Amino acid sequence: MEQVDFSLVDWSRAQFALTAMYHWLFVPLTLGLSFIIAFMETQYVRTGNPEWKRITKFWMTLFGINFAIGVATGIILEFEFGTNWSNYSWFVGDIFGAPLAIEGIMAFFMESTFIAVMFFGWNKVSKKFHLVSTWLVAIGSNLSALWILVANAWMQNPAGMKFNPDTARNEMLNFWDVLFSPVAINKFLHTALSAYVLAAVFVIGVSAWYLLKNREKTFAKKSMKVAAIFGIAASFLTIVTGDGSARNMAKFQPMKFAAMENLYNGQQNAPLVAVGFLQKNKTETDPKEQDFVFKLEIPNMLSYMAFLDPNAYVPGIHDLVKGNTEHHILSYKERSEKGKISIQSLAEYKNAKKTGNDSIATSALARFNENYAHFGYGYYANRDVNELIPSVPSTFYSFRIMVGLGFHFLALFLVVLLLIKKDKIEKERFILYTALWTIPLAYIASELGWVVAEVGRQPWVIQDILPTIAAVSQINSASVQFTFWLFFVIFTGLLIAEIKIMVSQIKKGPGSDDADHLTNNEIINS
Repeated sequence: MEQVDFSLVDWSRAQFALTAMYHWLFVPLTLGLSFIIAFMETQYVRTGNPEWKRITKFWMTLFGINFAIGVATGIILEFEFGTNWSNYSWFVGDIFGAPLAIEGIMAFFMESTFIAVMFFGWNKVSKKFHLVSTWLVAIGSNLSALWILVANAWMQNPAGMKFNPDTARNEMLNFWDVLFSPVAINKFLHTALSAYVLAAVFVIGVSAWYLLKNREKTFAKKSMKVAAIFGIAASFLTIVTGDGSARNMAKFQPMKFAAMENLYNGQQNAPLVAVGFLQKNKTETDPKEQDFVFKLEIPNMLSYMAFLDPNAYVPGIHDLVKGNTEHHILSYKERSEKGKISIQSLAEYKNAKKTGNDSIATSALARFNENYAHFGYGYYANRDVNELIPSVPSTFYSFRIMVGLGFHFLALFLVVLLLIKKDKIEKERFILYTALWTIPLAYIASELGWVVAEVGRQPWVIQDILPTIAAVSQINSASVQFTFWLFFVIFTGLLIAEIKIMVSQIKKGPGSDDADHLTNNEIINS
């Protein structure tokens, strides 16, 4: 195996992570706010109350600002697959390209077409047609996310494909297996629902600011009520899909699951660490092993979460690295030897095909297919297998902070809805300040979800098949480093610009529109 340029690998990873994390600052608000706007406009069409139109147009403006900058970062993200990850793009382009192409052709064009009607069609088309356009923008935005998340889920659990040894590419066998794999379905639902939670927090937080400033009380209360109901529903469904994500992880990515739980030695009746603090274990030979300084456990819960059986055995990091014959787990050394055989057999097959030696080609192909499930481990045949362990502290803490914040959001939605029902929300200034300062916490939770998903699966680009060290383009690491800092400056500038524009628009407040002629009582009662 050729020498790995770790500087190139690290900077390529850093650049992609930078782009993806900045992009995800804009996407979740777009996904959730589009549906909240659609619900608000539905109220306008249903009731005929122009106050709902005024509310809809205000949140629509914030949606538009966020949407435009999200598109810019998303385009750069897709280009990076070709510039920085060309080996990956070649290896899986026949599969990975399909959902991205569908996203561009179907979803993006749908939302781009109807977004013009949504923004500029007021008083130019009928109320119902405008409402349909708004709903189609919401559906299109979420369909766009669907196809991108299907592509990402395939990387976590490659399904519906077969490797073609003649072209050295993975080719799609069944599109529906790719689309409807359990990981893809759960990935989309959990990610989209968490975006809805963020959008609900955003609407409640901004509305709370108006109440703190003693402005736009009716507007704020109506917005908060819609967002709280939307957020409660999304929060409960996020918990359900998160539970499904954990089981998929335990089944298809056991190392990520073990790292997320700081589980080094596998256990039956494994407890779930609800809260814990880690420190390096100085007495162990494994340099990465972490001890608990403090932990609060829920008995048997990890076994149940992973396999719906409180008595189930959950493999730990040592089981996966060193192997466990009792539970039929191959060691990473055994898998790396099998992967090495697979890689060598592929080379033998291609050479035999060139020279026309069919018998050697047939034998080599049989050995390749027999060991292909371990193909990616072959790149670590002469390396330290501990490199296959992801960052335990990053995944452990990210998961717990994300879950803790998720329960905070649910509690906030319930309290806000209760106070609105009792018409006491504007008097509870502590709750209003809490709602306002929860906005950045929602973004932190959203980003931490991706830290668990992507840092936890390292060093794999495609689980068990293609490691990161083999996926990068053969380019100068200095050029990647330069573009990293260039993108950092550009993305930070875009983020600052968006925040300034959003804050300016929020301070300006909703326009008067045609609700001016209504009395306050008429507005409240409608």
